[in-house]
Amino acid sequence: MAFHRPSVKGCSGSIPRPVNISQEIFRYTQTRQLGQSRFSHIGAQNIVDDYVAQLMPLLFKEREYQVGNINKIFSAQWLNSKQVVYGTKCNKLEVMDLNSGNIDHIPSLKSSNKSQPAGCPCGIHSVAINPSRTLLATGAENTNDLAVYKLPTFDPVCVGERAHGDWIFDICWLDDEFLVTGSRDSYLGLWRIDGVEDTEVSPLSSLQVPEYSFQAPLIVKECNDAKKVRALAYHEDRKELAVLSLNAMFHLWDLETFKSISHRKLPNSKENVCMCVAKEKPLYAIGSQSHVYLVDPRSKKTLSIISKFRGAGIRSVSFRKDIITIGTGTGHILFYDLRAEKYLESGCGHMCSLVLGKGWLLRDENYYGFFMHQFNHDIPNAIYTHQYDDTGTRMFVAGGPLPAGLWGNYAGLWS
Repeated sequence: MAFHRPSVKGCSGSIPRPVNISQEIFRYTQTRQLGQSRFSHIGAQNIVDDYVAQLMPLLFKEREYQVGNINKIFSAQWLNSKQVVYGTKCNKLEVMDLNSGNIDHIPSLKSSNKSQPAGCPCGIHSVAINPSRTLLATGAENTNDLAVYKLPTFDPVCVGERAHGDWIFDICWLDDEFLVTGSRDSYLGLWRIDGVEDTEVSPLSSLQVPEYSFQAPLIVKECNDAKKVRALAYHEDRKELAVLSLNAMFHLWDLETFKSISHRKLPNSKENVCMCVAKEKPLYAIGSQSHVYLVDPRSKKTLSIISKFRGAGIRSVSFRKDIITIGTGTGHILFYDLRAEKYLESGCGHMCSLVLGKGWLLRDENYYGFFMHQFNHDIPNAIYTHQYDDTGTRMFVAGGPLPAGLWGNYAGLWS
């Protein structure tokens, strides 16, 4: 069996028991017609959400988009029912209308003269929207600085600087005002985005880029025992921040004190690059080269799911109820059912796997000289980001070729 669940005392509830969703829907509708409340504690919405999470992977169809000659989409978010915003390795922030395919470029925000840019810019690795959906945080023109925009207009608010000496890998909102940045320099920065009254103002003033402020972080702290902070995840109910570092360490921080409270070593030391948190339970999923690891902070055990495509690693993970969606480096999207403790299967009994389209690849001298003869077919696109809409019936998927030396992209809507 691919999923190993040891018996852990005091850890019940992390992995749910198997439930027949179709039977639950039938029972719920019957008791509702009879005016009974036997299943009222379950709630209609929860039953429907469970059903959609299990059903949609079997129904998804791809619509691929042409997004020009940008390089690798690293992060994306839904803005509304028809628009997504994404950030790229070539440091572009763009908004795409999924109905028309039209793309608008959002100008990058320049840092002040006091900011020292990181060497070898790596682009935008994170795009994050606050809970009220009024602010968007991402990377600035200097990839070690923070840029904040107002939504839905994308008017610039501020550039956060002087927190990091290297690339910002992830950004995580805690509420509508406070956010945390994690960097390749192994530091965490805590910020408060509360206006521009008492901050230095940008000298830029034009129709294209209105004025914005420069802000310093509230606190900057090193994440001890971490080598390059790679991903962040905030569990709202527990008020804790999970931090994943590239040396395969999983850290937990208390946000009231902004101090580390625990850390553990993950079983696989290679390519631990993505992480997500379940809203309904204290459970984190971490993608590595060959496994998805499940961490319950209440237990000392780390559970594991073996990837069906181990060579190119796992590049994105997400929870949708009790289904874990897994984006691989080979262009396959997989779905793992926590209740059944196995990969989701189609009606014929085969594993449900979505395969991305070709995307776009720049076939330059680098491609012909170093990569063309390594592949017997089209180079697959790594799935660096996938985002469900609020209904769970549509998923925006994006990425590009896995090798760092290749320039290309993929963007598609699965619905």
